[in-house]
Amino acid sequence: MSYKIVALPGDGIGPEIMNGSLAILEHLSNAYNFEYELETHDFGGIAIDNYGEPLPFSTLDACKKADAILLGAVGGPKWTDPNNRPEQGLLGIRKALGLFANIRPTTVTKGTSHLSPIKEERVVGTDFVLVRELTGGIYFGEPKKLNDNDALDSLTYTRKEIERIAKVAFDLAQKRQQKLTSVDKENVLSSSKLWRNVINDVAQSYPDVEVNHLLVDACAMHLITNPSQFDVIVTENLFGDILSDESSVIPGSLGLSPSASFSEQGPRLYEPIHGSAPDIANQDKANPFGMLLSVAMCLRESLNEETAANHLETVIYQLIKEGKTTRDLNGNYNTSEIFNFVKENL
Repeated sequence: MSYKIVALPGDGIGPEIMNGSLAILEHLSNAYNFEYELETHDFGGIAIDNYGEPLPFSTLDACKKADAILLGAVGGPKWTDPNNRPEQGLLGIRKALGLFANIRPTTVTKGTSHLSPIKEERVVGTDFVLVRELTGGIYFGEPKKLNDNDALDSLTYTRKEIERIAKVAFDLAQKRQQKLTSVDKENVLSSSKLWRNVINDVAQSYPDVEVNHLLVDACAMHLITNPSQFDVIVTENLFGDILSDESSVIPGSLGLSPSASFSEQGPRLYEPIHGSAPDIANQDKANPFGMLLSVAMCLRESLNEETAANHLETVIYQLIKEGKTTRDLNGNYNTSEIFNFVKENL
């Protein structure tokens, strides 16, 4: 079977980490005998430059027909029009493809806890997944308003939206340590009151999963003081955006964290959670591990290549343990050298 993959390099460091990762994907396809067709399309700022909008029809059409989508990063100081920003392409593709569930793992592997900015004894054994609702909440709520005197954003959720993401999180918890933490702001927000009620209702169908509720501010504290207590965390869009970025530095760098976004049916999108880092773009300094780990998730989830995914992850974590890393992880190697190390070790 041949899979169809669409690559969206994007802006800033996106093309650098994408090109090297696609070379690794090709190497793995030869080693493990799987086939794929690859298309590359403009997305984000580069698409604004070439098409006048961050998500051109040709890009979206290709994504709809794909089995998997690999995304680098978007954005930068070049694009300042508030009505036509690269980041609007992200919201657009999530909505158009129904990518309602965002899966972001945070793992501190053996021998790498010293890289964390948090005390080693606090992060050892950390291994949790944050499940973020991706197409509802304040980013998509209506009405919206902005003028010189006041502004309005609407935080809205429906029972159906919460049930859908809750089932994803509970199913994942069943396969892991059977512990689920739901994060909300139930003491203040009406949307969070509904969120907690729905989580409790869905929990009735998962009696084997231990459920705990945390307010978002308390969760932010616990992620720093005791991150190893968590197994699966589920939360709404805005909270998930903030908490997942906080979580990403626990292993030592924002450049280490992959993610997957998927719909009820259709292609899944895989991307590192870091930004486009325009200050180091085209300088061979970017950390490619987050992109490579996203490729590993793609191999496992969309291409059904579990062995290849495991092999790639093992190589990456061994390189980190050996100190063969970029400068953000106290290493002395460039992006291109990391890709060479990965290929050699595969």
